[in-house]
Amino acid sequence: MSPAAPRLPALLEALGQRAPRGMVLGLDRVREALAALGDPHADVAAVHVAGTNGKGSVCAMVESVARAAGLRTGLYTSPHLSRFAERIRIDGEPIDDAALERALSAALERVPAPLTFFEALTVAAFVAFRDAGVDLAIVEVGLGGRLDATNVLAAPLCTAITSIAFDHVALLGPTLADIAREKAGILKPGAPVVLGPLDPEADAAIEAAALAISAGPRLRVARAERGGSAGEIAVGRAGEIAVGRAEPSARATRVVGPGRPALEVELGLRGAHQAENAGVACGIAWQLAGRWPEVERALPAGLAAARWPGRLERIDAGAGQVLLDCAHNPHGARALAAWLDEEGPGAARTALVFGAMADKGWGEMLQTLAPRAQGRLYATPQGRAAAPLDALQAIAPGEPIGDPRAAVARAIEVAGPGGLVVVTGSIYLVGEVRSALLGIAPDPVVAL
Repeated sequence: MSPAAPRLPALLEALGQRAPRGMVLGLDRVREALAALGDPHADVAAVHVAGTNGKGSVCAMVESVARAAGLRTGLYTSPHLSRFAERIRIDGEPIDDAALERALSAALERVPAPLTFFEALTVAAFVAFRDAGVDLAIVEVGLGGRLDATNVLAAPLCTAITSIAFDHVALLGPTLADIAREKAGILKPGAPVVLGPLDPEADAAIEAAALAISAGPRLRVARAERGGSAGEIAVGRAGEIAVGRAEPSARATRVVGPGRPALEVELGLRGAHQAENAGVACGIAWQLAGRWPEVERALPAGLAAARWPGRLERIDAGAGQVLLDCAHNPHGARALAAWLDEEGPGAARTALVFGAMADKGWGEMLQTLAPRAQGRLYATPQGRAAAPLDALQAIAPGEPIGDPRAAVARAIEVAGPGGLVVVTGSIYLVGEVRSALLGIAPDPVVAL
């Protein structure tokens, strides 16, 4: 802890004590708190991004592009992998101790009503962005959109919804249309909207929400399979962003927007699904270019430089290679499986370390991933109730280890020389393993 932040440990402890309240959806408390602090969010130009999966990757890409364009950036995401400070980034780096102390002190001590854990961090982020004088804040929705604490943003420069899939159905609703309507709550009158590839049911719900409040214009990313090979993508249709693979690298992507020349770039983030996320990021950047023309020119460099820890991230563990991926629902598991099918067979043997939260679709996730591993080790993530190890074994035989670090150590043995260990199923599992592999002293796990 730096000498400039002597109160930070106590503030972090006070913040952690609010975690048991969970996530309480609603905007009144956050608005009241921000008003008491001079409405710091009103002073910051912002992009607001929602989605079931991909929103963190899109935020990371947009932030990297904006920084490559010379803008001072703020990035707010959740949850953290190792340290609370990762959730609030200034110019690509976790907020420093002194700035975090000031922001948390404001959110915890200078507001009229006690906030939840996530509300307090959201308020702290806006305070930090104002104090740092950021040119652009990229804000990721925590859960849903309509009632998420981040939805105090009244006039974002652009909004985006990356994907709609089944997740958090108890809070967001049982159908794709229900979930889409909740996420469409971030749309604002007159603010441009960029949509990732969506099922027709979800797209129709969002379109109706946009029309009801006069949000737009709207740009939609075409699914990669619709565009065919990269060579066949000549021009994006009106209101459509076409994405496809470019040669020669598997990470090279071609993006074509309406009225714009084709952009070919080798993405910094791995996985075929990142092409669609890059399409969303380009759509956002094109909207920002109306205010900062240099943002469009910075797209190739920014997309190539983007990094998002814990997403198809390889770490050399000495005795073996470990792949970390934060897939935590069936949609994410399918994206990971597609990567393993295309790029994973180079490993002589693959061992899967899997653990998930009990309220996630862990059965479907494991059914997708288990056939792609020759050995399976089951772990118990921290944070909240986890999927029972015996239930995981009932789906696919494996070793019930429990402790994530022990599970990874055993997986390295199972994979053997030249093998690959894949750690997935929960963001909190990935965070714990990543901290251990990189020697990072982690802050407490908070499943919010």
